[in-house]
Amino acid sequence: MNTSSNLPTQSDATVMLRSAIGQIQFARNYTLELLDSIPREMWFAIPNGLPTNVAWQLGHLTVSEYGLLMFRLRGREPEDLELIPGRFRKAYGRESVPSADSTKQPSADELLERLATVHERSLAGLEGIDPAVLLEPIEMPYAAYPIKLGGILFCPIHEGIHAGQLGVLRRAHGLPPVR
Repeated sequence: MNTSSNLPTQSDATVMLRSAIGQIQFARNYTLELLDSIPREMWFAIPNGLPTNVAWQLGHLTVSEYGLLMFRLRGREPEDLELIPGRFRKAYGRESVPSADSTKQPSADELLERLATVHERSLAGLEGIDPAVLLEPIEMPYAAYPIKLGGILFCPIHEGIHAGQLGVLRRAHGLPPVR
């Protein structure tokens, strides 16, 4: 560790990145396990007393992973406008309000496909990232360090939070716990 600024060195950041990639994949596998255990006809329903639904959680994870692992690391690229169009960001971003109206949202299959595409492209981008980029500063949200590596480290934490919400949604729909 670089003790003068309490930031990791480039060498430390490279090791931490490998660990973060494993955590990102673990969190995603758990999310997918939860999603596979919730019938699709329940995805758009908002259970009584809860402010969200499965579809919003899925869309939000997609927007968030794009933001943390693609946009914040490399900026917006032309193909991103199709992958994460403005209307998708507005529907599933941080300040958005979940909707139970499935006719005004992508289908469950479309949500899953977009989630998978963002995840695949995000991991591919992380595999080839220049270690020096990991040390570049960013603004919140991040975990531990106000650098791009901190945004990467936040990604699996964020996904774990939303996996917990998926678990609560399962229970609210009368389904037993997965684990």
